[in-house]
Amino acid sequence: MESEKFQDTLKQLGKRVIELKDDIGTEEATKTSLIMPFFSALGYDIFNPTEFVPEFTADVGIKKGEKVDYAIVLDGIPTILIEAKSINEPLTKHDSQLFRYFGTTMSKFGILTNGEEYKFFTDLDEPNKMDLSPFLTIDITNIKDNQIPELAKFHKDNFDVDKITSSAAELKYLSSLKNYLTSELNDPTEDFVKYLLGEIYDGMKTKQTIEKFKPIIKKGLNQLISERVNDKLSAALKTSVSVEERDNPSDSDTTDSSDNDIITTPEELESYTICKVVLKDTIPLDRLFYRDNRSYFNILLDNNIRKWILRVYFNTNSMKIELNDENHTVYELKEPIDIYNHSKEIIGVVTNFL
Repeated sequence: MESEKFQDTLKQLGKRVIELKDDIGTEEATKTSLIMPFFSALGYDIFNPTEFVPEFTADVGIKKGEKVDYAIVLDGIPTILIEAKSINEPLTKHDSQLFRYFGTTMSKFGILTNGEEYKFFTDLDEPNKMDLSPFLTIDITNIKDNQIPELAKFHKDNFDVDKITSSAAELKYLSSLKNYLTSELNDPTEDFVKYLLGEIYDGMKTKQTIEKFKPIIKKGLNQLISERVNDKLSAALKTSVSVEERDNPSDSDTTDSSDNDIITTPEELESYTICKVVLKDTIPLDRLFYRDNRSYFNILLDNNIRKWILRVYFNTNSMKIELNDENHTVYELKEPIDIYNHSKEIIGVVTNFL
């Protein structure tokens, strides 16, 4: 299995989901158009009913003939059970159904999916009993770089139960930790605030004190994260702007661009770097360029003015970007890092050029 080809295939599947999801209305349509291609990308022969078994019988207790949508059978053993739902259905309420199936077979992994989201389960907490929470959750339309190697372990060419199981615990608890911290960042609980107060405040931790410190804790944590992101962007900025990019001819219909007194500011270069971060999984970054002029800062695909992606406008009191979409949408921003909040829209503009 070639890793770059595998990654490209996954990203194409993600685009396919985005393109088709609004036109898919049933579970069967979800299976054939989205789910089966996903498992084909993982190297399984979806048309071989002895390897990729549809309607696999999984007896549950006294109920006989219970069926799970698919089972992947390797060396004669049902190793992965797959429960499929319509793309229009959220997955949370279906976990218990796969949970029942899991305990009746020799399978080691269960996958719950609606064609867009894939939840991977195993039996970390108790042998032969599926965990209540997944160790890996993937949104195929927004797959993270660090998830691709984990998903590659499920490819038929790489599949090794012991290797997957050994990393599953770390993945599960890392995911739980990130979800917990995200929740606390958005809305700190009383216990969380009280714990932090124990480290920074010597007075009595009364309910009134906790309520007083709650917005301070939230603000402090989010500022810390913003500062770390800005530090990383600043470091990237120092290494990402090449001499060639500095010398790129500007554009404003070739009029303003010839002015020698145009100065590209650190904020404009930071905007360019943030766009690199946004688009790093969409295009090779050597296809991304910028041109500066008096009126705005242009970010381009392939150094082609007809393929401008967005324009950044700065003045004394404000900043805004204009996207090269159908409506030339404009977003008001407070600082360059806010460009990241519009990643999906920026990726959409670039995708239309590809």
